[in-house]
Amino acid sequence: MSDDRRLVYTTEHGSVGRPMQEKDRKKAGRGTPAPAIKSPAKQGVRIRRESKGRGGKTVCVIDGLELTGEGLKALLKRLKSQLGTGGAVKDGSIEIQGDHRVKLLALLEREGIKAKPSGG
Repeated sequence: MSDDRRLVYTTEHGSVGRPMQEKDRKKAGRGTPAPAIKSPAKQGVRIRRESKGRGGKTVCVIDGLELTGEGLKALLKRLKSQLGTGGAVKDGSIEIQGDHRVKLLALLEREGIKAKPSGG
């Protein structure tokens, strides 16, 4: 290989070796997360369905839980095993793969958590 090669394009520095501007760096990052519930004490736990930005895949997001990180992970593990699906804890919310809103309402009721469906 010869040493006369030049950089044509890289995502690290922008195009043709030009450093990325701060505004471009922000655009390259992930999209903004969905707004959190402002007052969970008044709103309670909400279950919503999302599919934007996920390649058409649907997830159910459970917001407003007043649990710590370990409590969220334990609840997520129980929900995933009962639904037979995957999921994750992100930004203090639980994400369950697939549209399981009706089942989640019943499962959370059994756990002693009063939840409501959110959205259409």
